[in-house]
This record gives sequence, structure tokens and C-alpha cells, in this order.
Amino acid sequence: MRKLSFLLSTSLLALPACDSGGGSGDTDSSDASTGDADPSTTDPATTDPSTDPSTTDPSTTGEDTETAGDDTTTDDGDTDTDDSDTETAGAVTFELRIEAVSEPSGVFGAGAFDTPEGADGPGPAFPGDSYEVSFGAAPGHYLSFATMFVQSNDFFIAPDPAGIPLFDEDGNPRIGDITDELLIWDAGTEEDEEPGTGPNQAPRQDGPDTGPDDDNPEIRLASDEFPDLPPITALVDASLSYDGEGVFTLTIENASTPTTLAFDGGATAVPLSPGAYAVHTTDVEFFELGGEASPGLEAMAEDGAAAGLADELGALVGLAVPLSPGAYVVHAEDAPFFTEGEADRGEGLEAIAEDGDPSGLVESVEGAVAFNTPDGADEPGPVFPGNAYAFQFDAEPGYAVSFATMFIQSNDLFYGPDSSGIALFDEDGNPRSGDITDEVTLWDAGTEDNQWPGAGPDQAPRQAGPDTGGGRSGNVRLVDDGFTYPADDQVIRVTLSVVE
Repeated sequence: MRKLSFLLSTSLLALPACDSGGGSGDTDSSDASTGDADPSTTDPATTDPSTDPSTTDPSTTGEDTETAGDDTTTDDGDTDTDDSDTETAGAVTFELRIEAVSEPSGVFGAGAFDTPEGADGPGPAFPGDSYEVSFGAAPGHYLSFATMFVQSNDFFIAPDPAGIPLFDEDGNPRIGDITDELLIWDAGTEEDEEPGTGPNQAPRQDGPDTGPDDDNPEIRLASDEFPDLPPITALVDASLSYDGEGVFTLTIENASTPTTLAFDGGATAVPLSPGAYAVHTTDVEFFELGGEASPGLEAMAEDGAAAGLADELGALVGLAVPLSPGAYVVHAEDAPFFTEGEADRGEGLEAIAEDGDPSGLVESVEGAVAFNTPDGADEPGPVFPGNAYAFQFDAEPGYAVSFATMFIQSNDLFYGPDSSGIALFDEDGNPRSGDITDEVTLWDAGTEDNQWPGAGPDQAPRQAGPDTGGGRSGNVRLVDDGFTYPADDQVIRVTLSVVE
């Protein structure tokens, strides 16, 4: 079986960042992000994840936070609860581990385009028709896409394998015509016949996947043995527009006419087939020049069937999601940090959800404690995939634990249990242990307008500074904003254990 060749880097994917990429949206009025550190210079989510977290200073207090009350203390940079109030005959010492488990990928987004504008359903784009597809991207991202050259055996139209850069060197989004960056390629999967005439080309072939194999299976530029092969500008008019907030629209218009493809005995237009696209980094190439086509690329290049290629690309999509410093509290009463369906209380949850700063919540909520130093690190910072926060605390039967940590990169999303927290003991009073990730959910703090995850200009590391972005007066709720997010257990793993 032929394999789509994606050259994925083995190193940790760096979040695309740009010094001038910050948004200029309205500034939130809340001052909940105020802490001991200057958040404009210590925002943890602005940190490039290729940086060693042990040397990264997040937008929190410069060291683990001591609560205003007498229930917690700090110990050599590790935040722990003081057991002076909680250590009784029934108290148990627990450890909570919050691990970042997303799998970084060079493919940021992918999908298919199959329905011409104004059409009632999927189909080819004939002269004057166009496909449109909108997608999110950030500085450092490239666009690749492919559509079949109809009528041919296995020719397709696509950019160079490295893709088309979506931002210039200054971090500005590219807009306008990109047609001259497209080429006609031979997938190397079927023996070539003169375009527009071959019996193994649609609409003359007996069925899909019909025709003898190509003697040369390598992906290459379409052969010049067909002197009447039209220039790319006679086939397609491709352009990019920028819709704002990290969202682009690609338009692929069929520019051919009934006389574009000339051959002995006549001429014809060149329909464009449904196709597939990917947004990716420089670690990835859409296909390997000189390599063999994947089954999905073969089906698209030979028969205009794009679903398989879109599925292959979609399987590679992965968003690297660091987790920010956060806060936890051991409690007996419900809703110490928020109440679902009600507005943020202005006690500091906003600063965690937007900027990864737990200092306000620690100062406002009695008994709340910050966690900000990754396991094994010497200094505070976010945790990147493969690392974790771990902290210990004492609790008695009837108590629960709540925590909040930012989903980086987002506008105001955070992970945590529901407002009742995670019960630390079962119904029989026995301490719980094990994987409790299924009790953790991605929440929307309702304090800032949401943008495409991983692409919004008002998200770190692209934002101009902390507490930046379009403010809104929403309620704390489960995330439901129309964007696609990874499953919770693909980003975070939370385990509870009893310390013997």
C-alpha cells in the first residue's frame, strides 16, 4: 500500500509565534490578573514550548504562592498545604498529578473541499465555478492543497510540497493571488495518456481506478511530452483572503474555457475535482517529490475522490497544548472557584483562563494554593507535553479537590472538575486513587471572545500582552463555540494517589 509521505520532525513542535502578531482587540476591564509579577513580561503562555520549562518564568508570582490564610505554606519552591489544620486522625495525604499529554504534530488543520459555491451538493468545479474553504492559521504555518486535473490519468494541481507560507516575514497575513505558486503534478500511479483523449480518463473510463500502472511510480512534475498542456493560469485562479482573528479563506476558481485544453480533433475545458487541504509547519511536506502517492492522493489524482486524502491528513492533525500554572483548593462546600452557568466572580479565575496567572485566585479564595513548578524543574513555568505538575495535600472524608489550569493556546479556556470538585473519598469513606481524567472538563470562562484555537491573535504567544482581547460578559460553561477541540484525555491526564 502506498503511503503518504509526511516528514514529521522528531523534536517537540514549537508553537508558531511572531513578535508583531498580537491582536489589538478591546482590553478587558477586570483587574483579576494583577499579581506580584509583571504579567506583561511573565505570561507563561507566551513561552515557546521548545524552551526548557525549567528556565521559563510564567505569568505568575516568581515563586510558588503562599495563601493569605494560615492553611498553606511553601517549601523550597514546591507548594504544599500546611497540615496544621487538616491533619487529624482521619486525614489522608494525597498527591494529585496533572500531566500534559497532547501529541505535537506538524499538521495544524486539514479537511476537504467538495461543493462549489452556490451548488446544492458535492461535485466538480466547471469554468467559472469555485471552491471556498476557511481555516485557522498562525505565523509559521503553511497551506497545501490538491485538486485533480480533469481530464487526465493522474495529474493534480498543488503547490510545491513545502506549501505556501500564510504569513510574511513580519508576521503579516498574506492575501491576494497565489496562482503562480501552483504547479501541475503527476502522481505516478497510472500510465499517462494525452489529456482530454485517453480511454482511461473520466468521463471515458469504465470506472474509477481504471488503467495500467505507471512504469514510473514517483510523484513528479507533469511531463512536457504533452506540448498542449495549458499553463497553470489558464486552469485555475487561486487566492487568499484574511477574515481576521487568525482565519483565512482560500478560493479556488476554475479559470478554464471550452478551448483551454486543445488536442487532435478538438478542445475542452478542464474541470477541477473536489480536493483536500492541510495547514502545517515547515516540519511537514504535503507529499514527497520522488516518493509514491498515498492511496488517498492516488484516488484524488485519478478519480477526483477527495475523502480518502482528507482522512489521511486529518489523522495527522495535532495541536500542542501546554498547561499553565494554576490553583487548587481542598474544600467541603461546592463551587469554590466558579458556578456553572454564572458569570466569573472576578476573583482571579479569569487570569488563569486567559493568561495562566493563578496569583489572583490564590489571594481571593481561602485555602487556595498555586501550583506552578513542573515536576522535576527548578523554576516555575508551564508544562509541555510529556511533563506534569504534582502536589500533595491532606484531606479528611467528605472533602473534595478543585483546580484550574489554562488550555494554552486559547482566549479563556481552562481545565478543571465541575464546581463540586473531585471527591477524595468514596461512599464508604475510603480514599480514592487512580486515573480521574474523566472527571476533568474543558471550560470556557466567558470573559474573552473566542478565536480559532491555536491561531487567534489574542491568544498567547501571539497576543500583545496579558488581559488582551475582545471582552465579553458570558457565563462559565462547558466549551461550545463552534470550534473543534481535542478530546480532554488527548490533552490532559489527571491521577490521584495516596501517599503512604
